[in-house]
Amino acid sequence: MTHPPITRIPAPGSGRSDAVAADGYAYAVATDPHCADGITAQTRNTLHDLDRLLHAVGSDKTRLLQATVYLSDIDLKPQMDDVWRDWIGPEENWPQRACIGVGLTKGYLIEVVVIAQAS
Repeated sequence: MTHPPITRIPAPGSGRSDAVAADGYAYAVATDPHCADGITAQTRNTLHDLDRLLHAVGSDKTRLLQATVYLSDIDLKPQMDDVWRDWIGPEENWPQRACIGVGLTKGYLIEVVVIAQAS
């Protein structure tokens, strides 16, 4: 039995991938690779990295189906939303999205996990 191909974009840490595509879907996770100061800068950098990862697995932000945004402090959501709205564009691009306040690795304010259609 042959299995359809799976594309994997390895993460810097061992044992995981930053993005995977299989069976017409792309799955990706991104954080700010520079761990910039402030939620606005970290959100911009995270979404820029997400653009890169989605492209690498044959997708883009216009193909997003679902997004989960993890914030180190849920009170940062309004500032994150400002950057998100600029990035995501018109309503036809809007995925289903949830925001959750969680403990993240020290210095990180945001992590974004998405599912998208892939080519």
